[in-house]
Amino acid sequence: MPFNRREGAKTKRYKVILIFLLIFLAIRGVAAAGSLFGPPQSISQDTGGLHTGIGYWHHEDKYNGGVDYVTRQNQLYSEVGYGTKNRWDMYVRLGISDLNVADAFSSSSAATGTLKNDFQENMNYYGTLGAKAFYPSGKIFGIGAFIQGTYYFRDFTDDVAGTQNGAPFTIELRMKNLWDVNFGVGIQAVVPYGLKIYLGPYVYYSEAKASPSPKVTGLGLASGEMTIKNKASWGGFTGIEVPLAKGFRLNVEGQYSERLSAGAAVTYAY
Repeated sequence: MPFNRREGAKTKRYKVILIFLLIFLAIRGVAAAGSLFGPPQSISQDTGGLHTGIGYWHHEDKYNGGVDYVTRQNQLYSEVGYGTKNRWDMYVRLGISDLNVADAFSSSSAATGTLKNDFQENMNYYGTLGAKAFYPSGKIFGIGAFIQGTYYFRDFTDDVAGTQNGAPFTIELRMKNLWDVNFGVGIQAVVPYGLKIYLGPYVYYSEAKASPSPKVTGLGLASGEMTIKNKASWGGFTGIEVPLAKGFRLNVEGQYSERLSAGAAVTYAY
């Protein structure tokens, strides 16, 4: 009987994992910059120590540069961090990301036309630095706070060709110095099978500079150099962390501000 109970617990745990993976895949298609915030509690062992991980994040947001622009990113990253006694944690992430800006090349003039409307860069490198602090209230509940910032190491670039008054042109648009910073507070509960469920609000700021060469009047972000910023300054997040085996954990999370973003990560605590 004890063996059967253990097997039943494992089956229920994997069913929970499967359910949350299906939820993640369902919302991925509709999905701020950055990546998972993670649970408020440190990923490290109870006594503290090193942790590593890999993750995927699908990010969608709205930026304003005179008009609203929808941005989409797919990010892959690796992480290393250190925490102590379930009270604080610091981590660094390195990853690659694409960037799509809808209607960046769209024309508001009948005399100007382009071969495409969207800006698309397939790969850039970025780094994320974060820290979190956690205060437990008994064995089940706890509250924590975090700060996390991301910076892209090089410019995003894309070209577009078109005509204006019958004359052909080619434009290179650069999205320079894209960065963001996030701060939030989360409430966590530890439920049966060691699952950690968490949620909370966050505030954030993000900006980049659009720099076209040459400038074409009336052509979206290519009409002149400008700074674009995130439209909303706050949002909410929720997630679940599932213990797997031998120090591995699965983290699935969703964030909502102007748009819905979602992702997952697998971590290992040494």
